[in-house]
Amino acid sequence: MTIPFPIHAQDALLTINTDEQPFVKNALPGVHVMPCFLDTENGVWVLRVQFEPGTVLPRHFHTGCVHLYTISGSWHYTEYPDQPQTAGSYLYEPGGSVHQFQVPETNTEVTDTFMAVFGANINFDENDEFMNVMDAGWIETIMLEAAKAQGIVPRYIKPKSTAGYSDEE
Repeated sequence: MTIPFPIHAQDALLTINTDEQPFVKNALPGVHVMPCFLDTENGVWVLRVQFEPGTVLPRHFHTGCVHLYTISGSWHYTEYPDQPQTAGSYLYEPGGSVHQFQVPETNTEVTDTFMAVFGANINFDENDEFMNVMDAGWIETIMLEAAKAQGIVPRYIKPKSTAGYSDEE
């Protein structure tokens, strides 16, 4: 067997150095986002995210799985206060899980994380009423609005959509 013909020819690697890219500050209150990969068509979002001490995200339901690595700081789920995630922790969240992310107010630094999310978060308020759907498209929209206000043009990998008919150019 010979090596297959490449379907997607590349002139260069698609790579992002997160130590060289700026964070979009307060894309959500207390949440600083650096997009790495946003695929709105397939619902995949890969982000480096920093959370300020005391940040609490809405309770949410995951439609897909999440891989989350904690670089520095600490956080925990409200439902699991005795299982804090600290520097070096890797967490796998299966699709269908429900929880609320929070960073202790006692943290003295931002909590720095890297996450790969598949699907969407269905967010709920404090009364468990539906708030919104957070997916790759929502993240991209919110992040780009905040970046524009800050004079930042984020650089991230975004697959080109190929939706359309084969006989159209």
